[in-house]
Amino acid sequence: MKSIVFDTNVLLDLFVFNDFRAIHLKQALLDKQIDALASSKTLDEFADVISRPLFSLESAAQEQILQQWRSLVRILDEEKLLPSPWRCQDPDDQVFLDLAFTSKPCILISKDNEVLKFATKALKENVLITDNYNIMDLYHD
Repeated sequence: MKSIVFDTNVLLDLFVFNDFRAIHLKQALLDKQIDALASSKTLDEFADVISRPLFSLESAAQEQILQQWRSLVRILDEEKLLPSPWRCQDPDDQVFLDLAFTSKPCILISKDNEVLKFATKALKENVLITDNYNIMDLYHD
């Protein structure tokens, strides 16, 4: 089973926007074909982002999204995360890199240019950083 870290923008596509490009990823999550990884910081960031007025989500909808994500994800202890050798300006982004680095071999799906710029370096450490939502079709055990 593939270990995958989804950044917050990808989670928005999966759970808020129901983006058609991400439907197969969500189905793979629901079918337990993905070992989705998170930490308390990534969960907190997702909760913070979906609570913003921009998304117009009522509290009940926010809680439902968070409960669904928590039921599908394996939460790693924040204290056990190894610092990745790639350093982001934004600490909110850094936690995704640390999570993927700790869990290698791992895929990190991100839409954030600050994260994506480390893709070539990360490959050398057995971490695939990509914005390709079809990565499951290309990457097999």
